Amino acid sequence: MSTTTTTSTTTMASAVSSASQDLRFGLTDYFVFIIMLGASAGIGVYFGFFSRSKNTTEEYLRGGKKMQTLPIAISLVASQLSGIAIMSIPAESYTYGFNYIFVVLAMLVVIPILIYVIVPVFYENNVSNCYEYLEMRFNKRTRQLVTFFFVTNSFLMLPVYMFIPSLAFAQVTGMNIHLINVMVSSICIFYTMLGGIKAVVWTDVVQGGIMLLSVVAVGVLGTIRSGGISTVMERASEGGRFNFDFGLDPRIRMTFWGATMGGIFMWTGHIGLNQSCVQRIVSLPSYSHAKKSLIVSGLGFLIISFFNTISGIIMFARYYGCDPMLAGLVSKPDKMMPFFVQDIMGHLAGMPGVFISCVFSAALSSLSATLNSLAGVVYFDYIKPRIRHTEARANWTMKLIVVVMGGYCILGGFMVQNFNSILQTVVTITGINTGAVVGVFLLGMFVPRCNGKTAVTSIIVSVVAMVWIIANGQMNLKSGLIKYEVLPNSLDQCEARGLHMIAEAINQTDFTPVTMKPPSGAPVTTAFHSDRDFSLYDISFYWYKVLGTALVFLCAIPLSYIWRPDENEKQNPKLYSPFVRKFLSLPVKDQELEEVPLRGSKVGETPDLRIDPTEKEKPTVTEP
Repeated sequence: MSTTTTTSTTTMASAVSSASQDLRFGLTDYFVFIIMLGASAGIGVYFGFFSRSKNTTEEYLRGGKKMQTLPIAISLVASQLSGIAIMSIPAESYTYGFNYIFVVLAMLVVIPILIYVIVPVFYENNVSNCYEYLEMRFNKRTRQLVTFFFVTNSFLMLPVYMFIPSLAFAQVTGMNIHLINVMVSSICIFYTMLGGIKAVVWTDVVQGGIMLLSVVAVGVLGTIRSGGISTVMERASEGGRFNFDFGLDPRIRMTFWGATMGGIFMWTGHIGLNQSCVQRIVSLPSYSHAKKSLIVSGLGFLIISFFNTISGIIMFARYYGCDPMLAGLVSKPDKMMPFFVQDIMGHLAGMPGVFISCVFSAALSSLSATLNSLAGVVYFDYIKPRIRHTEARANWTMKLIVVVMGGYCILGGFMVQNFNSILQTVVTITGINTGAVVGVFLLGMFVPRCNGKTAVTSIIVSVVAMVWIIANGQMNLKSGLIKYEVLPNSLDQCEARGLHMIAEAINQTDFTPVTMKPPSGAPVTTAFHSDRDFSLYDISFYWYKVLGTALVFLCAIPLSYIWRPDENEKQNPKLYSPFVRKFLSLPVKDQELEEVPLRGSKVGETPDLRIDPTEKEKPTVTEP
């Protein structure tokens, strides 16, 4: 029995290796990839050694507040489309259908929220660190708590950012995945450390161009090789990939409502209330520049994300009735995209290299932005209060933080390789505290009666509740009460479809087709239905951020009637969202002062000055 199993395994490995020989990088592909890495490193060298910029923290973190609108817009798009998006979102569409498009379309709602609700508050209070706002609005403890969550999320996500593209590179080259991770991460650490925010933004511009070229090329060529748009739509429909669920059951893995609401809160948290993005938004000279940049970035995000999501549908149409995963050529859905690219574009010199460069570009942009903002947050919130601050010492300390965190990122790759669905893992992990962070910011901007004590308590309640819900959900998943089985595919059309490579891999093995197991009779929650009694532990991970935000408000508003705000405390209208200010009860004298433009500012222009400490209604908080 053991000998038979060993022989079968060896034969399968041999077949996979033989069938994959044509799916390898050529010299042109390596050249394209090296050019991309060289350009990124060159930008870091330029801004680190040759750019005529002051060696200050303001320059390193905000580019002297002189950044340009279009580069920042491209940078925001590039950093949101990490390697996770380029690899895992097509895999999501391939295995579970086109419902992820609702997460993408949620950006249409998010951009107006950022422009008219959140970003004006940051500009009018002249914050360079979004968590600074929480100290102004509530207290220092609130800021420290949310900053801790940002640092924790960064620790969890940094290894994931680089492991995904390394996975793609290993799939098409056969190189050791951890060796690739070390080499490319080192280049990212190098240019981020040297060039600061300017290097991050301008490398994002280069990398954003590569991403746009790549996803459009994959979409167009994939459609052509799959038989045209009508064939793609027909096969996807037959395979159930266009079955949309508009039901209200939160246990279904992805419905219209779950994807849309989850997308709104996810993008609001990631772009508008996360320091890695806010740092770039407030590096623009004025609010009007930020508004234009957000509109452009929203449009760019929608274009690239649409092509990225539809790529999974095109990929399914190509392999409808001839699934490479069932054939054993691809081990997991997250590896499907590089296989697909090599299949449809492998005959075009350099195109596989462009795609792999795209995946790495997406990863590098997310990694560099997170490293740069993390260095600033760690220094100013944890290190500066405990040392004698000088600009030179601050810059060297932040560069050292970038190097240390980059090293941790490389080591973390050894853990990430054990994840099954990386997209699901990422959304689940960030669901623990992202909802609480979004909730406390919105609480501060919308509910004037809530104070610092209320905010801290609500954050803790939300996070503890989400840890409990997610932990029990994972136990249900592990015990089989939740089974997210993918939509079916088969291997009965390989010869008819002309997919000879996959057919040969099957013929060279004693292959037994994988069939769906009949239901056991026990109640279970699947990706598409549930026959179990309702349980909060069964809800889809796309609802986690919505639930975390709701818990903050459900806790804070009742508490605000117990821990009432100080009646003698003046309300500073600039700390609230613009449309909330009209409901504030201000003394007549304060209202008149609000209408007087600040000295030195032009009429109609949003002043970009920090609030004078003498005008703040709260006592100044002394740093420890």
